[in-house]
Amino acid sequence: MKQNVKKKTLSQDIEAQLPAGKPEKKLSKRAQKRQEVVVFKNQQDRPHRAPLHEEIANESGKLRVTPRQKNDKKDPEISEAQDGVVDAKSSKKILNLARVQLSEIMAEEQAAADAKKKKEMEDILAFEAASTPVKPETLQTGSDDEDDEPDQEEVIDVNPEDEAVYSKYLEQGNDDEEPVTLADKIMAKIREKETGEPAPDAEYEEDDEPVRGVMLPEKVIAVYVQVGELLSRYRSGKLPKAFKIIPTLSNWEDVLYVTQPEIWSTQAVYEATKFFISTLPADQAQKFVQGVLLDRFKAELDPNAPRQPGSGPKVLSQHIYNALKKSLYKPAAFFRGFLLPLAESASCSPREAVIASSILARVSVPALHSAVALMRLADNENYTSCISIFIKVLLEKKYALPYKVIDSLVFHFLRFRAPKTRSEAKVTIVWHQAFLVFAQTYKNDITEDQRDFLLEVLKVQTHPVITPGIRRELLAAQPQRPAEESEPASQ
Repeated sequence: MKQNVKKKTLSQDIEAQLPAGKPEKKLSKRAQKRQEVVVFKNQQDRPHRAPLHEEIANESGKLRVTPRQKNDKKDPEISEAQDGVVDAKSSKKILNLARVQLSEIMAEEQAAADAKKKKEMEDILAFEAASTPVKPETLQTGSDDEDDEPDQEEVIDVNPEDEAVYSKYLEQGNDDEEPVTLADKIMAKIREKETGEPAPDAEYEEDDEPVRGVMLPEKVIAVYVQVGELLSRYRSGKLPKAFKIIPTLSNWEDVLYVTQPEIWSTQAVYEATKFFISTLPADQAQKFVQGVLLDRFKAELDPNAPRQPGSGPKVLSQHIYNALKKSLYKPAAFFRGFLLPLAESASCSPREAVIASSILARVSVPALHSAVALMRLADNENYTSCISIFIKVLLEKKYALPYKVIDSLVFHFLRFRAPKTRSEAKVTIVWHQAFLVFAQTYKNDITEDQRDFLLEVLKVQTHPVITPGIRRELLAAQPQRPAEESEPASQ
């Protein structure tokens, strides 16, 4: 039977053991635990459980009669799927199925593309075969009996509209003509609306040569004149939208000329250079560099240009200098549009050459473009001190040059052994410095004969400080190049 015994709490046991009249002391948790253990050990009336057979027989016992609710082990995949989580094995299966489906889709698309391409090729071949005249020799096949029969000429009626379309197709396939872009069509429509005359078409022109020069409508001229005025006051911000479509036009040079680049602010020149250099190809970017940057560079350093009284010599603007550095993003455009025309011009001053060469010294240049520029400068017949400045800066980059370029540099210095002009007879200190850099860097890439000829040049062109260093470098050289690979020195 179940004994209904009133349990004593821990606090009641503690109060019973404390002496009366004394204040209660606050015990720690460890002390309370010890007292609890002592109380339960000394408690004699603590209820005990009944024997097992009595609890089984008695329904009110503590024994559990009804079984506990068992948690059925569910499928982990189903349980995880219900929880929103997929295990690694299922994920692997799903990925494999997705990969197989993707490969099947790609194979179907590739097969469809191949079939479409094959059909297009068959249509083109059939069209060409139908339009190609059949030679008589190709018809002379078969037996001798067939040759005795009279030939029957097949007459095919051609629709004039189809013939016109076919002739237009052949004209469009001509690679010599420039493709017509959307911008050209828009400009033609504007021109037709302004002038009231239809746009010229190649079908109605008698001359075979394409007409490059076009007349700009008055509205276009007025718009880009205003764009030029905006660029003259430009300091920062976005460029006008009408200006950004200029590189897409076939006659972009004419439109750019209308904006008057000479009145642009230096900030506008810098932003326009970044935009045109990144948009145009190298051959078109060369025209921009030569037409805008070179002229602006000369104008800012022109000593004869008017300036305020009392001011010093004209200096190059920082924005123009940075624009020239940005133009080296297209090295071919920079060399062919700026450096070589500047070096070959007779009006190039040493000050301009020093400023331009500092750009080369600060920016990395591809070795191939540097080698071509060195060869062009060395082969220039009209020698000036500016050429030596550019040669010195390019040689200081110490690129691995082809033997052909090294031979051109050797012949460039050999020209001063028997000078023909006054400029060659009296060289500047920059020429000796360029000669010294060449001897220090490429002394082992020349032949022994070339070294002997260069030593003879030092007997004609001497400098009290630099010439001994050049002679010392040439004598210490160990040529590793066979003489057969060099060109004759008599050239």
